[in-house]
Amino acid sequence: MSEFKELYKSDMARYQNKPCRWEKKFHYFLRKAQTAKNRLLKLYYKFRLKMITNSHGIEWSSNVKVGKGLYLCHSYNITINVNAEIGENCNIHKNVTIGQENRGERKGSPKIGNSVWIGIGATVVGNVVIGDDVLIAPGAFVNCNVPSHSVVIGNPCFIKQSENATKDYVCHKY
Repeated sequence: MSEFKELYKSDMARYQNKPCRWEKKFHYFLRKAQTAKNRLLKLYYKFRLKMITNSHGIEWSSNVKVGKGLYLCHSYNITINVNAEIGENCNIHKNVTIGQENRGERKGSPKIGNSVWIGIGATVVGNVVIGDDVLIAPGAFVNCNVPSHSVVIGNPCFIKQSENATKDYVCHKY
């Protein structure tokens, strides 16, 4: 199976193969732009992705490193820094910001692990590492490293260890 087909299939599986029309297009052009070998085709796919994301207020570059099984839920007004890294089977909800800090000890962009659920209005900024199986509650502000198997709430963030933190939140993993 080609790299594109594997990535696209994994994304669609997270929606139980019932995404809405625009989500289908978003994932299609994102994965095509990420995997195209031909420069002109790559440029075309990036342009189409930009058109789709602009219509939903999403700032997302095809250069963002993102693993298999991406799931966007109520996906409007999402901002993802171009240097961010997102693992496999991650859920990202509306009004989420994954951003870069430009100064200080946390200068850089987040690295997000596998099976991470990021709730509505959450913000993750700076050169921080979010472990695997982490639930970031709606409205949380995260600017520190988060160990695997944790729930993060509040501003400033409070981290609580929890085995199976994303159980029943990150579903239909690929």
